[in-house]
Amino acid sequence: MEQRVETPSEEDLARIERQRDWVRGHFEPASQLLYEEYDQKLRLLDAILRNGWIEPSETWKLQSLGITLGDAFVQRCGFEWVSVEDEYGRDPALRLPGTTIVIYPLTMISKRVEKGESVDVYSLIDGVAQKVDEVRARIQQTA
Repeated sequence: MEQRVETPSEEDLARIERQRDWVRGHFEPASQLLYEEYDQKLRLLDAILRNGWIEPSETWKLQSLGITLGDAFVQRCGFEWVSVEDEYGRDPALRLPGTTIVIYPLTMISKRVEKGESVDVYSLIDGVAQKVDEVRARIQQTA
């Protein structure tokens, strides 16, 4: 099966929102609007990971952190949510608009934690943002 990248379906969006809600729920109810702020997303992800609140075997929860990381990428780099379907299934991903560049935040945290690695969300997002800036510069040079 060839890989298909498309706009997320209602079902895809509902899945993303359930995972987003789980992470958002770590804020006190009166403070859940803080989730909308880029810095607050990263602080929350960092706190959850540093404190070891999720076991390496809790894949759904770890992938929920990936959704939040994806939301931060959208805010920082201008990515857009898409759905990618291939022979392995259908998953949310991020695409850099106007390009074929697709990244998979869903597993960026989970794969590392499952391997026993520590995750520095700040370095992770800064590294991707730097690469995006380089790509944008190359695109502008050739335009």
